Amino acid sequence: MWPLNRSLTGNGNRKTLEILQELADIQIHETPSGTPCFDWEVPPEWNVNEAWIVNSQGEKIVDFKVNNLHLLGYSIPFQGELSYDELKEHLYTKPSQPDVIPYLTSYYAERWGFCMSHKQFLSLSQTEKYTVHIDSTLNPKGHMTWGEALLPGTSNKEIFFSTYICHPSMANDVLSGMLGQALLYNALKNSGPHHFTYRFIWIPETIGSIYYLSKYGDFLTEKMLAGFVLTCMADPGKITWKMSRKDAYTDRIIQRVFKQQNIDYIQENFFPGGSDERQYCSPAFDLPVSLIMRSRYEKFAAYHTSADTLDYISIPHFVEVLELYLTIVREMEREPVYGSNNPACEPKLGKRGLYPTLGAQEKYPDYIDAMMWILNLADGTYDAPAMADKSGMDLELIKNIIQNLLKENLIYRM
Repeated sequence: MWPLNRSLTGNGNRKTLEILQELADIQIHETPSGTPCFDWEVPPEWNVNEAWIVNSQGEKIVDFKVNNLHLLGYSIPFQGELSYDELKEHLYTKPSQPDVIPYLTSYYAERWGFCMSHKQFLSLSQTEKYTVHIDSTLNPKGHMTWGEALLPGTSNKEIFFSTYICHPSMANDVLSGMLGQALLYNALKNSGPHHFTYRFIWIPETIGSIYYLSKYGDFLTEKMLAGFVLTCMADPGKITWKMSRKDAYTDRIIQRVFKQQNIDYIQENFFPGGSDERQYCSPAFDLPVSLIMRSRYEKFAAYHTSADTLDYISIPHFVEVLELYLTIVREMEREPVYGSNNPACEPKLGKRGLYPTLGAQEKYPDYIDAMMWILNLADGTYDAPAMADKSGMDLELIKNIIQNLLKENLIYRM
């Protein structure tokens, strides 16, 4: 998958998903360009045959086929001879890191351009002519390609995994998430059966999640118990956890696993930037979506540059994050969450023999308090350990009372 030219759309995304089908049962979908999704629409399909710059000596100084980061993402077709002053208006570099090629795009404004190292830019002759050739297509009748895989469980409550497929030739920022999600699917498939249903999607960043929410947002709001965006899983940085927008089941499970395994990690509160979590956690949906990464996107020097290579990442770092996700899944499967059959005010417990009907309650204070906590927290996002943590009550007492409430059909396992 490394050399493929991926973007919001195009043949590189199709080929990437076809390769991932070797690891996961991915159903590939095609959404037509122009499809409306909230305030957006699916863009034209972009493909590139070739793109290069030739100097006056006939030497290719920049070639898309050598490194696809050289071409500004979504460049329109262009051909012509330009002076240095004309060409430099279409060249992009990163002066703070003069040896790398930056990754830049122009998805929603028509322009063309090339990216190169700042060192190479400074070496260009200012007196000669340059020939530019960009053989690209933007098809308004094309498609956005994305993938989905499902592992049904005995419950219709879902654990959701999302990763993006739109970055070309970056190892930590895109390959680790795409591959990690496929391997996670494969591991769960081979370890089933499961209580929860597991849904996985591979989408172009931003427009993919916006489209998916425009079509399935209400479904996810009803069914999703926990969600994750997989990215940046394989660099040498410290484990980082970005929390969801709200106090969510996802976050409680992650915190518990980190504590149990004595993980040294960086914790970040939700902020409305970054990857697709900003769409899943938008106010209309406020889904319980978190991220577990190594270095967070934007926080490592190789981010969105040609330095994010296969040599930059390592299998042991990648496997450590993958195993963390599997541990989190096992914890969710091990400890059920509970919903209430009487969510509108507290049920009448006395008629069920669950509440003292005469005199003071001094004989039963812990029992009554624990029962009230369970009934209040049985909103479909709390398991027994989380109820014990929230209430400060004894875990074994909580579990015993849960069994009594299940027998009386006051609560149920989600």
